Amino acid sequence: MKKLLLTILGCFAFLSMTAQKLNAPAPYGALPTESQLRWQELEQYVLVHFTPTTFQNKEWGYGDADPKIFNPVKFDANQIVNAAKDGGFKGVIFVAKHHDGFCLWPTKTTTYNISASPFRNGKGDMVKEFELAAHKAGMKFGLYCSPWDRNNEEYGRPEYVETYRNQLRELYSNYGDLFITWFDGANGGDGYYGGKKEKRNIDRSTYYGWDTTWGISKKLQPGAVIFADNGDVRWVGNEQGFAAETSWATFTPEPTAGKLVAAPGETNSEKAPEGTRNGKFWKPAECDVPLRNGWFYHSNEDNHVKSVSELFEIYCKSVGRGAGMDIGLAPNTDGLLHPNDVKALKDFGDFLKQLFADNLAQSAVITASEIRGDNQIFFGTKNLTDNDRYSYWATNDEVKKAWLLLEWKKEQTFNIIRLRENIKLGQRIEKIEIDAFINGIWKKVGEATSIGANRLVRLPNYVTTTKMRVLIKESPVCIALSDIGVFREPEQLPLPKIKRDKDGNVSITTETTVNQIRYTIDGTEPTIQSPVYQGIFSFLSSGDIKAKSFGTDMKAGETVIQSFNICKKDWKVVTATFENEEKEKASNTIDENPETFWSTAENTSLTPLPQYVVIDMGQEIEIAALSYLPRQNGAGGMVKNYQWEVSTDGTTWKTAAEGEFANIKSNPTEQNIILRTPTKARYIKFIGKTTIEGNYLSVAELGVKTTK
Repeated sequence: MKKLLLTILGCFAFLSMTAQKLNAPAPYGALPTESQLRWQELEQYVLVHFTPTTFQNKEWGYGDADPKIFNPVKFDANQIVNAAKDGGFKGVIFVAKHHDGFCLWPTKTTTYNISASPFRNGKGDMVKEFELAAHKAGMKFGLYCSPWDRNNEEYGRPEYVETYRNQLRELYSNYGDLFITWFDGANGGDGYYGGKKEKRNIDRSTYYGWDTTWGISKKLQPGAVIFADNGDVRWVGNEQGFAAETSWATFTPEPTAGKLVAAPGETNSEKAPEGTRNGKFWKPAECDVPLRNGWFYHSNEDNHVKSVSELFEIYCKSVGRGAGMDIGLAPNTDGLLHPNDVKALKDFGDFLKQLFADNLAQSAVITASEIRGDNQIFFGTKNLTDNDRYSYWATNDEVKKAWLLLEWKKEQTFNIIRLRENIKLGQRIEKIEIDAFINGIWKKVGEATSIGANRLVRLPNYVTTTKMRVLIKESPVCIALSDIGVFREPEQLPLPKIKRDKDGNVSITTETTVNQIRYTIDGTEPTIQSPVYQGIFSFLSSGDIKAKSFGTDMKAGETVIQSFNICKKDWKVVTATFENEEKEKASNTIDENPETFWSTAENTSLTPLPQYVVIDMGQEIEIAALSYLPRQNGAGGMVKNYQWEVSTDGTTWKTAAEGEFANIKSNPTEQNIILRTPTKARYIKFIGKTTIEGNYLSVAELGVKTTK
């Protein structure tokens, strides 16, 4: 009798589940695959760059580094992976080969690999060490093998493509299950190429035979998503870490002008931050951005690691817009993350834990304007707080506008609302508004457009109320919302903003009033013993100014660091390409304003590249480093290959530095060139030999750092 009863109950449960499935909303638009669903659930992961380039203090290696320089004697993959885990990240992508062509595993495809280095006495396999460390930490593992190879003599010919495919076969066969296979769009250009030292151009849309090449990933790693400009996961189109405010997971890749096929490096990235509403494919965005200014380690950036505030802004504009957050980590020459990087990650992870520890929605009574089929079990509001991304509240097919009401017994204070759709049914909602009941009336406090896998609405101010409602204002089909979260962001003191004008006058401000701002100019950390900022002060030398906000309880906020070149108070432009026409305009290169710039775009028909500007610093100084800040509002005229010349008299010149600004279009930060030997000079000449876009030169700022 008992068995019969269990059988009957089982049948009822089966019939009930079947009825629920039959009554479920129809899917809308392009849908994610199982591997894309798993990727969406990760939300955060890191990308680790470490090659001989690290030991050369370069951002991109040329392919000519001697393998013997690669010997990180303290290397510890566990230290790097565990630091990422402490930051709340759930996956690690290791760069097994970057553009320099140096393979960090004992590959059979080239002798230019880790076996030729002193690391682990020539017996090392760094890919394996990262794989084991990731799995030990309970994190997912992924790999990036650059298609571009500046070392390989065959690059540009069909033979190299087969070599590259064999590298992928080795990586995808010997290092466990991968969650992602990562492909860059940087392909082709100048390189070492077995000693040829020449430029090799390829057709990026056809050379690699992407259908066949990606077929290796699909065959050997069927559970992995492919990241690329037009992959299963798309590049967001910038390296600032921001998706657009309206961010669709659906995307229709379009080729760049003159190309027939969208491919890595040949996909129109202008629409990538937003995606394509009702696009052909489910291709959510990845937001990749380095923890420092660059992807590789540079000792001069040790004090320029992103703060918790900066990382959380990236989080809100990536994860909080349905994208993935991919933070670049850069081990130093010892093979470890610098303590400042470790601390930044830990502080960020602790911040996220504190933020999401208490979902206020779980203590609210939630009612809805409509429940599909009046079925509370399968489509009711309890599904919104059960921590299941795929159980959901739904409305009837004809109901495309609806509301949710959250009520608490006592007042709650919050500023972040999280919403998620059941993306197995597609990305549906197009607009929502958030109201709070304040002083007896409903007041609009926030709004958003796209929802998708995850949406964080960060209100401009904290709200205190007993009632909140979410109004779904626009949707082409019925609602299928899986999650609502209400959170109070841990309060932080406002970050100081440090600015200096051309005369060397420094001001420090905050957006809201604080009790005190304390600062240092000697590189030390600001403490309660440091000077209190009381007004504008003079800072004429190069170096770092650090500042912190202090509350009335003398609790300190985060440290803000602003690096300055030597003051340009007495600088003047002596001459420039096109002489009289450009001399006055070129003064923008020394006005201490990163938003202004000098461009020779209007005169390109007269004088082709290289183009230059000469500056008189007013006195002879000992130069330790030179800097170039590219224009901040577009790539036109950004310098790729540069040359710096210096002179004591303005007549006799010598070259102080020359080389390449790598990856400058995607990451247009200040480029600091540290001289091997400090040199004395009064005059400096900056020469742009080649540029990213256009046959002309553009410069936002030029600067000099001294030895002191």
